[in-house]
Amino acid sequence: MDANRIALVTGAGTGIGKAAAIALGEAGFTVLLTGRRAEPLDAVAAAMGGRGHAITADVADPASVAALFEAVQQRFGRLDVLFNNAGGWSPATPIEDIPLADWQHVVNVNLTGVFLCIQHAMRLMKAQDPKGGRIINNGSISAHAPRPLTGSYTATKHAVTGLTKQVALEGRAHNIACGQIDIGNAETDMTAKMKSGVLQPNGQIMVEPTFDAAHAGRAVAHMASLPLDANILTMTIMATSAPFIGRG
Repeated sequence: MDANRIALVTGAGTGIGKAAAIALGEAGFTVLLTGRRAEPLDAVAAAMGGRGHAITADVADPASVAALFEAVQQRFGRLDVLFNNAGGWSPATPIEDIPLADWQHVVNVNLTGVFLCIQHAMRLMKAQDPKGGRIINNGSISAHAPRPLTGSYTATKHAVTGLTKQVALEGRAHNIACGQIDIGNAETDMTAKMKSGVLQPNGQIMVEPTFDAAHAGRAVAHMASLPLDANILTMTIMATSAPFIGRG
């Protein structure tokens, strides 16, 4: 692979973002890692050797996103892959009791942040030479089936699916591919509680199986490594015994 292919990963300091950044580096990409905290980003970049470059940014802040993409253009001159991974959640709450501030926080990170990054990426990919690139959005199995008491998270992940399809449609004329990876129970800080048990739709608390996040990272790298005349529109990777199929 051309070592000058540039990938940007949001939320790259931990979890799935970290795994994807490492896998993309191993696949031959130069990877720009971004997130709000410098320390974990710097640690991942150091582990990647010359393949990783860290820059802090907050995807929920329009000015921060604009500065991030300006830095990409100034430093590398192009962007071949964007992995929209940064995300957040709020405490488990009945939908009628979700505080507006919690709702807006999740929407700002999970949906508006993805939207802002997509806007800047598409502008850059349409203008660069050669034109085109790939956008991969981190959905969730919650983009298909909700968990109890997760209204804001579920709503945003369903919305990300709509954005994925819209970008896939609008990108056709500009050699921009767009796909979504839906991940179920990759072992990260976010899923640590699954080992002690999480609420199920029938009201029971059940321990759920997880899988090594490195597999999700390599799945992202596989999607990213395809030629632009091929696209994985949706991929689901999950713990084999996770209670997703038949949830509810």
